[in-house]
Formats: sequence, C-alpha cells, structure tokens
Amino acid sequence: MKNIVLALSAVVLSWSTSFGQGQQNSLRAPAYPLITIDPNMSAWSPANNLYETSVAHWSDHRNLPLIGVLKVGKTLYRFMGVEELTTLPIVPNGEDQPWPARYTTIAPPENWNRLNFDDSKWQTGNGVFGTVENEPHSKTNWTTDKIWVRRDVELSESYANRTLYLEYGHDDDAEFFVNGIKVVSTGQATGKNRRVKLSKEVQKSLKKGKNVIAAYCYNRGGNAYLDFSLQVESQEKKYFEKEAKQLSADVQPMQTIYRFECGDVQLKLSFTAPLFLDDLALLARPINYLNYEVTSSKPQDVEIYFEAAPHWALNLPSQESTSETYEKDGILYVKTGSKAQNMLGRKGDHVRNDWGYFYMAAEEGNTTAQVGTSGLLRQTFVTGKSANLPLTNGTQLALTQKGKISGVWKGKIAIGYDDVFAIQYFKENIRPYWNRDGKQTIEGQFKKAFNEYETISSRVGQFDQIFMQQYSAYGRSYAELCALAYRQSIAAHKLIESPNGELLLLSKENDSNGSIGTVDITYPSAPLFLYYNPELAKALMNFIFYYSESGKWPKPFAAHDVGTYPIANGQTYGGDMPVEESGNMLILAYAIARTEGNAAYAQQHWNVLTTWADYLVENGLDPENQLCTDDFAGHFAHNANLSVKAILGIASYGYLAQMLGRDQVAEKYLKTAKEMATKWEKMANDGDHYRLTFDKANTWSQKYNLVWDKLLGMDIFDRQIFEKEIQYYLGKQNKYGLPLDSRETYTKSDWILWTATLANDQKTFEAFVNPVHAFMNETVNRVPMSDWIFTDKPERRGFKARAVVGGYFIKMLEDKYKTN
Repeated sequence: MKNIVLALSAVVLSWSTSFGQGQQNSLRAPAYPLITIDPNMSAWSPANNLYETSVAHWSDHRNLPLIGVLKVGKTLYRFMGVEELTTLPIVPNGEDQPWPARYTTIAPPENWNRLNFDDSKWQTGNGVFGTVENEPHSKTNWTTDKIWVRRDVELSESYANRTLYLEYGHDDDAEFFVNGIKVVSTGQATGKNRRVKLSKEVQKSLKKGKNVIAAYCYNRGGNAYLDFSLQVESQEKKYFEKEAKQLSADVQPMQTIYRFECGDVQLKLSFTAPLFLDDLALLARPINYLNYEVTSSKPQDVEIYFEAAPHWALNLPSQESTSETYEKDGILYVKTGSKAQNMLGRKGDHVRNDWGYFYMAAEEGNTTAQVGTSGLLRQTFVTGKSANLPLTNGTQLALTQKGKISGVWKGKIAIGYDDVFAIQYFKENIRPYWNRDGKQTIEGQFKKAFNEYETISSRVGQFDQIFMQQYSAYGRSYAELCALAYRQSIAAHKLIESPNGELLLLSKENDSNGSIGTVDITYPSAPLFLYYNPELAKALMNFIFYYSESGKWPKPFAAHDVGTYPIANGQTYGGDMPVEESGNMLILAYAIARTEGNAAYAQQHWNVLTTWADYLVENGLDPENQLCTDDFAGHFAHNANLSVKAILGIASYGYLAQMLGRDQVAEKYLKTAKEMATKWEKMANDGDHYRLTFDKANTWSQKYNLVWDKLLGMDIFDRQIFEKEIQYYLGKQNKYGLPLDSRETYTKSDWILWTATLANDQKTFEAFVNPVHAFMNETVNRVPMSDWIFTDKPERRGFKARAVVGGYFIKMLEDKYKTN
C-alpha cells in the first residue's frame, strides 16, 4: 500500500512540474469552464467533481450531456458527466408550447395553491407569463410586480413509482407548489431552465386525472418571467455507475485541468481553449481541445469513451435532430444538428442556437466514431459487441480510443461548432469571422487544429504559466480570479467582420436580457481587451459608431445596444442611458488612444464624439432621472458616480483633441471638465465621504468611475477625493465584499476591482479583492461567475457568465499605462 501511495505521489508531482504547469489555482470555482467558444458554445461543470453532475450551458440548460469513461481492463470509471436518463415532458413548458392558466395580480387567500381552490374569478392567460417586449417566449404580458398563477393539469397515470422533476424559470423571486405542497422557494434570485426532483410526498399527491401546479412570482424590477413544467425520467439501464476518484481541479486562463485516480491508473484531463487575443485566426476558430494523459506503472489495455447528445445543437431537447459520422482527410467526425436549420431564427437571453452543427472529432488510427441510441452505444463500449446492429441509427454521438499503456498514454479529441451564419447585422446575415469569405470549411478548421496541436499546446502552457506568475504580483487572490475570468469574458462575445470590413466583437448580455453589443457591457469588460489587443477594444465600439454615423440612431447620445442576440438590427432595450453610454464611449476612445499612443481612431469618429461630448456638457453634471449601467437598481436622479463618468467623458474628449493638435478645443473642454469636478466635490461632499446622490445626505456609493482619472493621469478630480473614499469604503465592507452603495447589501464584483485599483498600496488593494475571492470560493450558487452578488451571504443576487468580468483586468491595465 505504501508503494502505491508513493507511486501516486510521484505521478502527481510529475504532473505539477511538467512543461506549462505553473502555479495551480486553488480557487474552488463556482462553475468550471470546459468548452468556451462563444455565447452559444459555452459549457461548464457546476460542481466540485466533474462526474458529479451533467455538463451545463451557462443558461442553466443542464441538457448538454457529455460523458467520459475510462476502461481499464474490464473495469469502467466514469470521470465526466452523469449517465443522466432521458426526461420526457408530461406537462410541457412554455418554450415547447403555450399552456392555459388562471392568474391574479391581487394577493389571494392562503389556500390559493390547493387543488380544490375556486379560481373561476381569476383572469385567464397562457404561459409563459412575462415581459413580452424583452422575453420572446412570453405569451401573457405581465407588468405588475406580483403574480399568482394556477395551472390545471390532467395526468393519464399517477407516476407513483417514477422519478419526476419540476422544471422552472423565474424572474425574480418565486415559489412553486404541486397540489398545495411547496416544491421550491427561490428566495431573492432569478433563473431559467432550473430543475428540482419531486419529493415522495409530492409524488404521492399526484393522481390520475386533475392536479394543479401553482406559482407565485415577485418581479423586483426590469424583466419579468414565470414558466414551469413536469418531466418524467425514462426507464433505461445505467452502464457507468462506478466513478473515478477526482484528485484536483485547476482553472488556468486557457485550460481547466482535472486529475483522477482510476484504480491503479491515473488520468489527467485538460479542456483547452486557445483564446489568444492577439491571434484573431486562432481566437475565432470554433474549436476546443479535450486532451488526456493516462499513467500506469504496469502494462494494461485501456479504452476511453466520449459521448455527447444532439442537445448541443438544439435549444430544446425535444427538437428533431439528425446525426451522422464520416471521415475526411484522416479525421473521424461525429456530427449533429437540428432538422429544421432555421438560420438565425431564434433570439433572446436563455436560448441556444438551433441552427448549425456540433462536432466531435479525432484523428484516425485508434479511434472509432459512432452514432446510435445511448443504450446501444454504451452497451457496445462495455461489451465490445454491437449485437450485430450497425451503429449508424440514432442521434447520440460517441468517440472511442483504444490503447495499450506502459507508462504514459496520451490522446485528444476536438469539439467544435459551425454556426454557418453567426449574426444578423442590420438586416444582413453575417458568417463567423473564421469563414468571413464564405470559402472555408469546418473540416479545414479541424485539420488545422490537429496539425497545429503541439505548437498551440506549447503556447497555451507558456501563456498560462506566465499569466499566473505575472498576475500574482498583485496577490494570489487576484491572479486566481483573473484566471477564471479570462475565458468567461471572451466567450461571451462573437467575432465577425462587418460588410464594410470592420472588425466587430459583439457581446451577448448573458442572463441580463440577451441584448447584443451593449455599451455598458463593453465598458466594464474593456480592460481585458485594452490590455491584450486594442484592435478588439475598437471592435467592441465599431458597431455603436456605425449606428450613429449611419443615421440609423438619430439621438444626440450613444445607443444602449444594437439588438437582441444574435440579431443586431438596432436597439431593442426599452430605456435609453444617455449619460452612461456617451460617457462610456468617450472614455474608452481616449483609453484606446493612450494604449496606441495616437488618437487616429478618435479622429475617424470625431463628429459623433463631439456630439456626445456636448451632450454631456449640457446634461452630465447633475444627471436627471435615468438609468445607468447599474440599471437593476432602477431609475434615479442626481447620481454622483454617473456624474463622475460624464465629467471624465468630457475630459477624455479634451485630451483626444489635445492629441490631435486641436489645442483650443482641448483647452475649452478640459477647463469645463475641471470646473465641473470642482462643483461635483461641493455637491457630493458628505463630510468623511461623498454621497450616492447629490440631494441625499447620509448616503454613499462606490465611485468606481474615478479609476480612469487615476489610470490615464487626467488630473481632473482632487486626489484627496480618492483617498477619502477609499478610507470610508474600508469601514463599509462585509464578509464578501464592499456593497455597491448604501441602499442594499448587494454589490458588483467588477466594480469592486475598479474601486480597489483606486487604492495606492497593495495591502489596501488586496483588502478589497480578497472578499470577492472568498465569495467565489464559497458561493452556494454553482454557476459561471456572477458579478451581481450579496456581500453578507455567499449567494448571487442575479447575473452569471457575463463578459463584464473582463473588468477584473483593470489593475493590469493600470500597470500598462504606467509603462506605456
């Protein structure tokens, strides 16, 4: 036994010291990034162990089955995913089909959720209930703050001995009942595509014939949404019950690395996304690697099995699909897609593409590619026999690789997606950047991926190693947060080329309404792109400039967005953010100029920048009642932090004029900005800190927008303001961070990192960062990093998987401006 332990220790040591393995990330991620290509192909493991639950899309679609099994001799070890049985709808949700219900917006009696309650006087409507303007599945427009819904359901049997699930979506707080028994209470949260197993008590209450599902939902602001269904688990045989033993999970910037013990064999599994921001061809290639190393101290026969479902190419598992396997240029493929192929036919937040095709691929040699039913594929892998049935029918996909191991056996597969058309841009369907000329093929991309694998693997290893060393200079917590943020932020975007040849990097507002190209998503995420490639920072702004300069957006301030992902035909968000978005665009234009050392980009857009700057001069000092980027807090006037943004936007315009030799213009706008800053200090001063709004004493807020004054050396605001605010904030922190302002205990994690960067010393910087790290490490919400979180408990308030965590890189950007 002692020798086995020593041997295992030696293997783990060799893994940790091999090339490309630097500082391990100790952060227990809220969810681990696996496949990170774009907002559609963004898959995560929402658990400590990779084999603990199904792989999930960021939107909570836990219907991306990806199973991995290692066979050692005749023993099977499941190391990835769960052998989740198919679930079938017995009561469909509103995405599948509208469902009739009765509802009220006036508080009903206590027994409103019971089977025998008389709801005949309630209103009638069809689910989904929600904000029709921004929730495309909504059938009944729900505009009040609270709603109570009763849905009668007829069951053809009792389902007493079956496994049932309630699937639900809610925005915001919700409670769900089956025959009067509470099934789930969400608390202060939002979510879609969620699932909970029904208890024995609830299942016992379900009878053949009439039953009732009831739900209450409270919309605290913004979009409203309520939907639910019942699902029954199929009665299929399970083949992969035995689990491997996970030893570690490590999130690096471009890799997530797992290590397992499978009996006397060790397995290292790496998910690799080579997202080099300075290599657009590689950044846009829609392919990730899944590579492995199996280590054994004795000769053994081994096989590794990867299985995926057509759900990867569908929005709903109930959609019809086709699957096939084929070979081309020495590469074996399994491919799946919807039958309908309705190109760019679906838009919204918690939705996935149901056009284009999903692929798994591996080089020929020791690889077998198969499609079939899940039962037959698994039986074939277990027994090595296919019962004389050809594995060409069915929709599940599998790749199997065989080897004889004595020492180390290495292998890899690749996973990719060809969406054919990526974005509709002002009525024109646009292909993804990698196929912008329409002459490339996905097989060509896979061929390049396999041919370049060794070089790419080496580059990724070097990048990750240097990244962790470099970022650790600002604290271990900071490095680990940024490592987790890197792929999340990038994969929340889609790269295309516009019809006029401009580079466009279009964000999707994941989990916060599904807008495309939102300026107040661009603003917080920009530090990542400014740091690594300013051309991509421009690509975050080009479409907003075009929207105004083309006359399609006629207003004298910047637009909020250009549509609802993936349809970018013009703003669809219900409210403008005039000061917010104009200030964002002006500040980022100057940040780009400072990064590049010239203002050529601003020169191209000078007329519209002038319009926006003049708007801020007129309206920016004391903003009237309007939304800002923190729109979840609602409209409010006299916002001191928004005023800071306006003033720095004006100053940015002045400095850009100075860089362009427009000295009189520069003098005018810089003088205006400094005069406004002086007035701001008097209007916001509340003694030992500065107010949330000019008109309300004894309030406070994070003035995170001041960070650009510091980073860019603008010298607009008195530095004593920074110091006073930082000292005040230190006394307002909770266990999991600094609240956004005095109104609530929630915060925005990206803004905390900006506020932290206002600090002049490392100790204070880490005092703000460490609680954010603690939250991510301890949160009970197992989803891709949320940026809207509570500071007094390890729970998210809302949002997940958003690009804004690119804002974590602002500390590195500060360093860049110092040396530039």
